[in-house]
Amino acid sequence: MPAVLHATAGHVLTLTLNRPEALNALTPDQRDEIVRQLSEASADPAVRAVVITGTGRGFCAGADLRGTGTSGERLAGDVARALRTGAQRLIGAVLDCEKPVIAAVNGTAAGLGAHLALACDLVLAAESARFIEVFVRRGLVPDGGGAYLLPRLIGPQRAKELMFFGDALTAADAERLGLVNRVVRDEELEKTAHAWAGRLASGPTRALALTKQLVNASLDTDRAAAFAAEAAAQEINMTTADAQDGVRSFVERRGAEFEGR
Repeated sequence: MPAVLHATAGHVLTLTLNRPEALNALTPDQRDEIVRQLSEASADPAVRAVVITGTGRGFCAGADLRGTGTSGERLAGDVARALRTGAQRLIGAVLDCEKPVIAAVNGTAAGLGAHLALACDLVLAAESARFIEVFVRRGLVPDGGGAYLLPRLIGPQRAKELMFFGDALTAADAERLGLVNRVVRDEELEKTAHAWAGRLASGPTRALALTKQLVNASLDTDRAAAFAAEAAAQEINMTTADAQDGVRSFVERRGAEFEGR
């Protein structure tokens, strides 16, 4: 079976990590496949929302470190280059995908796996889910965008607590801190994720893409730049058929019918 399953139904692309025997620890090939799928989804009008999940007991246990030992000569720049082209490229692909991405976290999400989930636009967690900033347990600095994502989601003090101690965070605690949108029973996770994705897929696709772009950039810019970006996004969006029908539907007192264009 492929290590990443992919299927599109009802304009929703579902990407399923499929190495349950390794708690879906990510190999370089899996990582590259997810990046490719997300890039193609951005340009594919048949895809209007994405769900990322895993098989078995784990969402993703992080990067698969087998075969990446410390033996052998390492040149200056090797580690940074590997991060740029690997973990950081993966997280960037989620953040930059032009379609809304939902994480359906079905079990352990550790290290890069936690950051993969937290980079998504919406996060659903099964009651059995656990989020672990595992890096400190291995004497490592958090990577895969963790020190960028976490402070923006929960503030620097909470982020440091998770990263300094590396304790497992339950789904309920993750929801309380604001890392998770909603916790559901394990047996309800898939159904809920696809219900949310279905709602997104029936929405104004370009407006959602521009909204995602504005929100993701908002914490990295000042008010003047944010207002300018907002005006530019609205200008672009008003050329879309969905926006035009949305305005007409308001005047005509009917529901809008969005087609994703």
